[in-house]
Amino acid sequence: MVVSVLEEMRIRSLGVIDDAVVELSPGFTAVTGETGAGKTMVVTSLGLLLGGRADPALVRIGADKAVVEGRITVPADAPVAVRAEEAGAELDDGALLISRTVSAEGRSRAHLGGRSVPVGMLSELADELVAVHGQTDQQGLLKLSRQRQALDRYAGDAVAGPLAKYAGAHRRLRAVSAELEEIITRARERAQEADMLRYGLDEIAAVEPRAGEDAELAEEAERLGHAEALASAAAAAHAALAGNPEDPEGVDASTLVAGAYRALEAVRSHDPALAALADRIGEIGILLGDVAGELAGYADDLDADPLRLAAVEERRAALTGLTRKYGEDVDAVLTWAEQGAARLTELDGDDERIGELTAERDALRAELGGLAQALTDARTEAAERFAAAVTAELASLAMPHARVSFAIRQTEDPEGVEVGGRPVAYGPSGVDEVELLLAPHPGAPPRPIAKGASGGELSRVMLAVEVVFAGTDPVPTYLFDEVDAGVGGKAAVEIGRRLARLAKSAQVVVVTHLPQVAAFADRQLLVEKTNDGSVTRSGVKVLEGEDRIRELSRMLAGQEDSETARAHAEELLETARADG
Repeated sequence: MVVSVLEEMRIRSLGVIDDAVVELSPGFTAVTGETGAGKTMVVTSLGLLLGGRADPALVRIGADKAVVEGRITVPADAPVAVRAEEAGAELDDGALLISRTVSAEGRSRAHLGGRSVPVGMLSELADELVAVHGQTDQQGLLKLSRQRQALDRYAGDAVAGPLAKYAGAHRRLRAVSAELEEIITRARERAQEADMLRYGLDEIAAVEPRAGEDAELAEEAERLGHAEALASAAAAAHAALAGNPEDPEGVDASTLVAGAYRALEAVRSHDPALAALADRIGEIGILLGDVAGELAGYADDLDADPLRLAAVEERRAALTGLTRKYGEDVDAVLTWAEQGAARLTELDGDDERIGELTAERDALRAELGGLAQALTDARTEAAERFAAAVTAELASLAMPHARVSFAIRQTEDPEGVEVGGRPVAYGPSGVDEVELLLAPHPGAPPRPIAKGASGGELSRVMLAVEVVFAGTDPVPTYLFDEVDAGVGGKAAVEIGRRLARLAKSAQVVVVTHLPQVAAFADRQLLVEKTNDGSVTRSGVKVLEGEDRIRELSRMLAGQEDSETARAHAEELLETARADG
């Protein structure tokens, strides 16, 4: 059951395409046309809809932007629909509308369900919507890392579980090893840092500064440095307020205020307002007495001892020596000392830490070896099933005697982890080198597909791999860009037949130049240019009846009106219908 279907795409100002609509079948759609007609623009357009890189060179010459719009039916409860709605998108009558715009200046915009979204959102949804395969994917399959990834993908949870545990232990081992190496290689630097910290902490400890002491001493120094002037000012103020014993005739503030109070006190009973003023004058008299008493006490307590001033300045000099090196004030110096002591404890514990890290590293290496063995065992078991499934598929792709197998091996490395009683190289994905082997016929030794497979055989191996994936990890839509390259004759017929079978459980779109493949399609689209070299709306059309026979004839013999080619085309269509 197909959970979602790419119904159509509208392409404007992209490459050779001026303005065209591509209507796709829920089953198998073949896209054909002359070389250079723009068939691959279908693949390019879909790539843009799925968050692919926006290349301004794709914009048609003379246009300011290229636009690709797609309509995909999606069940409301599908994960793709749920994720799209979380992003603010809305379904249009059960369909998800996707739009991608690329300007000639290179700017790119994406819209999902009528809502502007980051391009990364389209990429996030792509894995669950469409699997795109072309010539670059075939070349990618030649890389050992891709072959290992293909095996792991096929194995599913059987490998994913051990791989997750292994990856976690591997990350921890790398972190522990890096810290251990850093401590060992920087031992001299760390020893020098420890000596500098000890010197600084000893220097601070010898002075024993208190928090805020520098501010307190600054105030005291200021007071002691002006003791005589302060004493003289305090005495003069006291005399002005309370009188001078040496001048009994002098007038002072307290006497004057007392006289004013007595003058009002005698008549206060006659007017409440005047009584209130008398009370306020009485308060002034009390305040003057208090201030005068404090001035007398200040003068008596003022320390004008030059020895104390010298001691204060000496202490300030000692504190300045610390603030010059360890902080802008004494509080900052004390903070430095606290942090320095913690760092020194860390540095002094290097030997102990080296021992702890070494023990943890060795334990992790042993654990990693065990996890690597479990991962190898899971891959080996999955490889047998995967190889058997791909071999069975190749039998239906005109390679009945071909055999696919996997070589899973490890490389010895004295610095590696121990697996199976020997040290082997390891990495974030395990210790295994996974290589896909092909024996194309009986008696032929299995050889790496990079060396033992022709272009046509490689195309069929990749198709077989994807078909196997479709049974274990399906996606709704598969798009193949000339996956049949290098194939002809009976093999091409078998590829067409297998793609038609795949289309019974998924949507399949194939860009092809082979009539044997196109004949099996439920719908055939022709892409053709106009006289000015562009593809317009009328340049992408669904072929039916006579038109389809003419196009298949052209693909077969290069001549639409060849009777022989027409007869062959009709035979191909009949074969495809009978097979369906």
